[in-house]
Amino acid sequence: MLSRRHIRLKVMQSLYSYFTIKEDNIPVAERTMLKHIDEVIELNLVIISLLIELVKHADNFYEEGKKKYLPSANDLNPNKRFVENEIIALIREDNALMHKVSRVSDIWLNNDHDVIRKLFSKLFKSELYTKYISSDKKRIDVDQRFIVNALNEIILNNELVHHILEERSIYWTDDLPFVAAIIIGQIKVNKIINPVSVFKDNSDEKFALKLFRNTINNNKEYEDIIVKFSKNWELDRIAIMDKLFLKMAFSEFFLMEDLPVKVSMNEYIEISKYYGAVKSKLFVNGLLDNVVKTYTREGKIKKIGRGLV
Repeated sequence: MLSRRHIRLKVMQSLYSYFTIKEDNIPVAERTMLKHIDEVIELNLVIISLLIELVKHADNFYEEGKKKYLPSANDLNPNKRFVENEIIALIREDNALMHKVSRVSDIWLNNDHDVIRKLFSKLFKSELYTKYISSDKKRIDVDQRFIVNALNEIILNNELVHHILEERSIYWTDDLPFVAAIIIGQIKVNKIINPVSVFKDNSDEKFALKLFRNTINNNKEYEDIIVKFSKNWELDRIAIMDKLFLKMAFSEFFLMEDLPVKVSMNEYIEISKYYGAVKSKLFVNGLLDNVVKTYTREGKIKKIGRGLV
């Protein structure tokens, strides 16, 4: 389910927590990390449940309209295209998935924010919704496009939605973009997958644990490398996140022989663009480049396997 970049981000979150609270029990910290990674599956289900609850509310909204004292023609014969959306129908046809979704939907229902009603009201009044239900193109690709646009433009940008997610987990705001990308990617191919494991295979879980352990176990050595290569910079003046990016990259350079150096470098440079400060990318890029050139020349970075030597 998660890509290696997403796994790196989850490890980064856990390392930040480990070093911030000065945890000294690595096995406990590892279990906590794996628990937080597994919660990505719950977030996936929570976002799907939000779509389902919006459709349920829309259906009730239209049915209540028929009961008005003086209903209009539109009240009596409402346009239920959203309720009958084919992508939503595919989700609801998967009984196993719906069983899991029903177990997390309380996040939207059992609170004082009335988020489903407010969100549907905003969606219902939008130009996006009006154009969708009035379109004469009755194709699944139109249904796909509407759900994707509704998620991107209205639903997942909503501050109240973010607030509710943050109340459940402090990590979910950071996780939301790539979980949303996974769901949207599945919608585009008409295949909403019932998530079973957050890792694609055992090698991904081993990668996460090895990256976490190695970064902690070699923390002092990696700090010395940072000091050595960051000219005119004292260690305590370097941003915590920048140091984390560098230490994790060192762990991959020195202790993960099957990972190409270029891949590791590119990953942490990209991550630093989004999770670091304004100049983090330049700092991380320059320091990693010098470290790789120096330690490769000295034979301290050793890679094995086809295409790595």
